[in-house]
Amino acid sequence: MKETTEAHDAGLKTTLTGIVVSSILAVAKALGGIFGNSYALIADAIESTTDIVTSGLLYVGLKWSGKPADKEHPYGHGKAEALIALGIALALCGAAALIAVDSVHNINTPHKAPKAFTLIILAGVIITKELLYRYVLKTGEELNSGAVKADAFHHRSDAISSGAAFIGITIGILGGPGYEVADDWAALIAAIIIVINAWLIARPAIGELLDENLQPELIERVKELASEVAGVVYVQKVHIRKMGIMNHADMHVWVNKHLTVEEGHNIAHAVKDHIQHTLPQFAYIHIHIEPDGHID
Repeated sequence: MKETTEAHDAGLKTTLTGIVVSSILAVAKALGGIFGNSYALIADAIESTTDIVTSGLLYVGLKWSGKPADKEHPYGHGKAEALIALGIALALCGAAALIAVDSVHNINTPHKAPKAFTLIILAGVIITKELLYRYVLKTGEELNSGAVKADAFHHRSDAISSGAAFIGITIGILGGPGYEVADDWAALIAAIIIVINAWLIARPAIGELLDENLQPELIERVKELASEVAGVVYVQKVHIRKMGIMNHADMHVWVNKHLTVEEGHNIAHAVKDHIQHTLPQFAYIHIHIEPDGHID
């Protein structure tokens, strides 16, 4: 329980960091886009604004998923993480749609080329967001949190959209008259990249909500650990579902059919203790004891 609390605290810390950084960058990009005549930079500011909103949702989700199991939620509140990850993906799609519509409009509307100073702003944004992405992703991998990793990829999509804006603005400035729309094409390309990132975030979240088998290597590891316990004849079935940063396992274990109920019960507890000691990310392990040779 202590490890779980510390894990959620670490997730909350990275999320708050992302909110603060994204807020500063959103203001800088919006002002740069307005005074620098760059819609790509304004579109980038919109993307950073969705970072703030989704990071706020993630903060609420982490708080919620960290609540202990109760009467209404006997398996805990871990699924909240997957719901939040899915919400982040949908918010990304919304931001991409808004950027795409305005980009097409600007492509068909003559306007001045962006100003050179916008490139300085974008260079700083790209470096900052890439560092933030690596920091948040590292935390997400340590916690095995899909929502935190989704938030990391949101920061990466912001860095990518800023990179596209940088290229588009550079072309618009260096190309001269007639190349002003490169800025808007860059924003449109960024919107496509954002949608791709949204799908990469949504796919594992959907799998978690549907209890898909997302961790085949972990299943094999659990089977190996269970087989190491004295009295276990065979591990017939192992099903694992992800609940936020924790896992639940359902197992069918064969033991000698001549053992007493108490002896079978003790073996089941030994299996559970051995797995949880080695793999502390398992909150619950439900073991069904089968007589040796039983086929189900």
